[in-house]
Amino acid sequence: MKKTNNIIREITPLSDRDCFYIADRFKNEFTYPIHSHPEFELNFTAHANGVRRIVGDSSEIIGEYDMVLITGKDLEHVWEQGDCTSDKIREITIQFSPDLFFNNFIKKSQFDSISKMLEKAQRGICFPTEAIMKVYSTLDTLSSEKDGFYAVIKFLSILHELSLYDDVRELSSSSFARIESSSDSRRVSKVQKYIEDHYKEELRLNTLSELVNMTPVSFSRFFHLRTGKTLSDFIVDIRLGFATRMLVDTSTSIAEICYDCGFNNLSNFNRIFKKKKGCSPKEFRENYTKRKTLI
Repeated sequence: MKKTNNIIREITPLSDRDCFYIADRFKNEFTYPIHSHPEFELNFTAHANGVRRIVGDSSEIIGEYDMVLITGKDLEHVWEQGDCTSDKIREITIQFSPDLFFNNFIKKSQFDSISKMLEKAQRGICFPTEAIMKVYSTLDTLSSEKDGFYAVIKFLSILHELSLYDDVRELSSSSFARIESSSDSRRVSKVQKYIEDHYKEELRLNTLSELVNMTPVSFSRFFHLRTGKTLSDFIVDIRLGFATRMLVDTSTSIAEICYDCGFNNLSNFNRIFKKKKGCSPKEFRENYTKRKTLI
C-alpha cells in the first residue's frame, strides 16, 4: 500500500490547565483547510446556508443552523464556503480534551448518556434543529461567562442536553473513521464485526445468518430493524468506507482499490460510489487532495 504525503494535524490552543477552549466569532468566509486533532470538538454554525461540511467521507450542504460533535482524533473535517453568500455567519467552536472526563468519572451512571454520545461521535454526529435550539441560549452566552467554574457547568449542561436526543445522525462511515461498528444487539455486533474483518471476501446471507443461528429471512428483517439499514447496504457502506480511506491515504490505483475492498467489477464500483458519494472515485481523491494542506 503506497502512502501519500498529505498530512495535516491542527495544534489547538487548548492548554493542560483548561477544561475547554472556545472560539466565538462572526465571519463572512470559511478559509481553514481540512484538518484533524486529538481534541474533541463541538462546532455550531448559524446563518451559513450553502456551506459544505465535510466530516470524514461525509459531504453535506448545511442549512441555517448546524451543530456537529467530533471525537475521532484522526477524523478529518472542514467547513468550506461552498455557495454561502452570508456576511453574518456565526461560528462557535468548543474544543476539549478526552481527559476532561477521567475514567472513573465518565463511568458514573449520571454521565451514561454523555459517554454514549462521545463514543458515537467518533464518526462525527450532527444534531437535529430541536436539540440545537434547546442549548442555544446557554451556548450563546458561554464565551462571555466570567467565572470559569460556571462556564464549565454550562458546558457540561450543553453536553448533557445534547446527549438526551436519540435522533442524532452519524456522518462518516465507521471504516473511514477507523472504528468498529457498534450495536446494542450482540447478534448484530457479531455480524458487523465479521463483515469488517472479511469485507474483501464474498459475503453471503446464509453465512452471516448462520453466525447467529437465524434463518436468512429472519436475520435480514432483524438486522434492518436494529440498524436502519439493509444488510447489503451495510456491506456496501463498509466497503466504500475502506475504499475512500485508501483514496485519501494512498496512491493505489482505483482499480486496485476496487478489488481490494471487495467489489468485483470496476464499472459497478464506480456507479455505486457516485450514487453514494455524489462524485466518482477519481473526483473524490482529487477533491480531498486539494483540501489537504501541510501545517
